[in-house]
Amino acid sequence: MHILLTPLQLQTLLSYAAEMGAKLALSKTGHIRPYLKKSEAFKRYGRKNVEHWIGLGLITPRKDGNHSAAWRIDRMEIEAVSKSREAMRYL
Repeated sequence: MHILLTPLQLQTLLSYAAEMGAKLALSKTGHIRPYLKKSEAFKRYGRKNVEHWIGLGLITPRKDGNHSAAWRIDRMEIEAVSKSREAMRYL
């Protein structure tokens, strides 16, 4: 199977990959948190999108403790889903 990409499509994909790599490096070095609170994810990606991705099993929310503990979502996991969604729309 051969997939032909235009230079602009290739540039976009490489840009997404570089951005993901930079966020991973910042996360690993402690400059940004590796997890987002569920409310932060709702603000960045939209409540409907986040709940849909959770429902599909594309992202996994984790709870810090019992009862009223905050839900958190892995930053790289949700970013990968978001970027792949953007790329599919673009390509």
